Amino acid sequence: MKKVAIVMGSDSDLPVVEKAVGKLAEYGVPCEVHVFSAHRTPDQARAFARGARENGFGVIIAAAGMAAHLAGALAANTTLPVVGIPLKSKALDGVDALLSTVQMPSGIPVATVGIDGAANAALLAAEILALSDDALAAKLDAARAAETEKVLAKNAAVEARFNSSC
Repeated sequence: MKKVAIVMGSDSDLPVVEKAVGKLAEYGVPCEVHVFSAHRTPDQARAFARGARENGFGVIIAAAGMAAHLAGALAANTTLPVVGIPLKSKALDGVDALLSTVQMPSGIPVATVGIDGAANAALLAAEILALSDDALAAKLDAARAAETEKVLAKNAAVEARFNSSC
């Protein structure tokens, strides 16, 4: 199975990034976590992205706040799928990061999840890898079925409580 790279712009992003690490672990998807800044370590970020495919990665997740150029900088240096996680900040609640991550020029796509959406980023990465991994696809299908059953059980409880008295 290919690995997922999770790159954050600062170690202060770790509390959000850990949610992606945990979600990937649930599905048995191997990952590596790195700190590279689009602005402070641009050469290292570029080298990482350029070598990612040869180093066994299938998807890159990039988490950054404020200017949030990391996902775009990585995407500019690889043709691997890049999933951006815009991070919440004090100044604009992460809207600045969301717009920086999602507004990419034509030819350099970045898939973008919601602000602080690390779990969804991990799930999207797993779905991308599952295109060529039937066992992973089966795990994802089973998880979806379990979530469906949870919602239907809650629905049954609400119906039983209220629908006979309405």
